[in-house]
Amino acid sequence: MDIKILGPGCAKCQSLEKIVKDVVATLNLDIKVEEIKDMKQIMQYPILMTPGLVINGKVVMSGKVPTKAEIERYIMNTLDAEDKTE
Repeated sequence: MDIKILGPGCAKCQSLEKIVKDVVATLNLDIKVEEIKDMKQIMQYPILMTPGLVINGKVVMSGKVPTKAEIERYIMNTLDAEDKTE
């Protein structure tokens, strides 16, 4: 699984990154969390506002900082979908 945080490095972007890393650690998952700050790269994704959260190439949220529970749900749903395709 690959998770990207899209944003210029603002307070909301930093908050999202911290929460995502906390959730990944809590779930004891080996997932790479990458922060994308380059606007040209960010513009490749269909988001209108930052921060954006991308899991396995799919934008799952943008324009706000979700709760830990919401992020955990996004991750678990993606893991469930991966299990079904294997």
